[in-house]
Amino acid sequence: MMRMAGLAAAGAIGVAGCASVQPGPQEMTFFVTSVGSGKGGDLGGLDGADQHCQSLARAAGAGDRSWHAYLSTQAAKLTDTSFVNARDRIGAGPWQNAKGEVIARSVDDLHSADSKLTKLTALDEKGQAVNSRTEKPNKHDILTGSRADGTAFPGAPFPDMTCSNWTNSGPNGAAMTGHFDRAGPLDAAWAMSWNSAHPTLGCSQEKVRPTGGDGLFYCFARK
Repeated sequence: MMRMAGLAAAGAIGVAGCASVQPGPQEMTFFVTSVGSGKGGDLGGLDGADQHCQSLARAAGAGDRSWHAYLSTQAAKLTDTSFVNARDRIGAGPWQNAKGEVIARSVDDLHSADSKLTKLTALDEKGQAVNSRTEKPNKHDILTGSRADGTAFPGAPFPDMTCSNWTNSGPNGAAMTGHFDRAGPLDAAWAMSWNSAHPTLGCSQEKVRPTGGDGLFYCFARK
């Protein structure tokens, strides 16, 4: 009887242990890249950025999904329609981080006031927190090239907001960034935007860093 009671207790502990298992990267469908390309705004274009997402996801154990970078591109001129909206690249949702926390249930939810993308939920592919505005080095500027609704900026003659569609690593040009920690130097809508806060000072790694960035970007699983 004592032996059976011991087995029953062990079984109960085992069940409880299974119940407490937390979701891991294999269930992850959203993350902030732990590292960028190392070349500022030059990500190798959209294809290079997507491959970077895929590579990081694979290393974390979530490579069985199709990963895309949350990035927009601009057309060569104002009347050209060959631009890409970041919001159209990431699938339908829902998306969750490596801890199983849902950041948004749909594209519209992601770009609404109900979005749960915050300092606490915008984790990297390893489930680790990214340095925010109050930490050193500050890495809260996330490359997006996007307006607040997730759409592209107009083409020339308007300014470059995508580091030449993610191929420029020089000192000139710029890329729009968002603040994943929803924090800035003042209480203003732009300062708290996760995807459209302010442009970089240039496109090289050296020009991306002074405002609080490291060339990081968001990755979403399309499927």
